[in-house]
Amino acid sequence: MPNPSWPTDNPLQCPLVQAIAIIGGKWKPIILHLLSSRTHRFGEIKKNIAPISQKVLTQQLRELELDGLVQRQVHAEIPPHVDYSLTPQGQALRPIMDALYAWGTQHNTNLSVSATGVITTPNSNKTTDL
Repeated sequence: MPNPSWPTDNPLQCPLVQAIAIIGGKWKPIILHLLSSRTHRFGEIKKNIAPISQKVLTQQLRELELDGLVQRQVHAEIPPHVDYSLTPQGQALRPIMDALYAWGTQHNTNLSVSATGVITTPNSNKTTDL
């Protein structure tokens, strides 16, 4: 049964759907998870998410920045480097990510993720690219 306060006449106007559109997808939850602990350089993020291409990582970080969740700080030094961190709005997602982590721990303990980002469920032959 849906929450009575959620709009049902136009689900696309539901704040939950809009939030998932911003933070959902293949890579954004992983990026947000990494940045929730501390500031990272681009190369650190890339290294921790090995299957992601540089182009896609750049695109995802830009989208998160435009949505106000990630801050990009360029350091004008030699060699130049860029740091990424969560904004206060991004930090506000931490309790939500913690709740999703707890749910995932409780319900998906048997998932297997390969080094190339393929998720396999043990109870079916279903595989999903991460």
